[in-house]
Amino acid sequence: MLKLHNIRKHPKSTHRRKVVGRGLGSGKGTYSTRGGKGQTARTGHSKMPAQFEGGRQPLVRQMPKLRGFKSLNQKPVTISLSRLNVFEDGALVNMAALRAKGLVKDTDVKAKILKGEIKKKLKIKLSVSASVKAAVEKAGGEIV
Repeated sequence: MLKLHNIRKHPKSTHRRKVVGRGLGSGKGTYSTRGGKGQTARTGHSKMPAQFEGGRQPLVRQMPKLRGFKSLNQKPVTISLSRLNVFEDGALVNMAALRAKGLVKDTDVKAKILKGEIKKKLKIKLSVSASVKAAVEKAGGEIV
């Protein structure tokens, strides 16, 4: 029967510590399991940065830099004021209303209204140019 006083460790459950660098007869002498000479035999080699390429000029630094600048902000879609005549009098014009009428794509985020003629009284909730603001207010509408 198995009891605490007769439990023994399995003979292969522990390993003897590897003793290196103690002469040729030990079997782990000369290079002390570090292989031959060179960079890989030196201390600290395993701590090389992941992008290290053996001392040559790294690939990232061989490539030319791309010149210029590309903004991450989307430019607004421009819409002529004349195209807003499809709305009824007193309608609120915003991005959702423009999408519903098919004047802008679903992927467009911003819109700006530029010059044109208007015959309706509209409430516009978008960015507009100065000439559009004057034209809308002259027609009886407002910029919210």
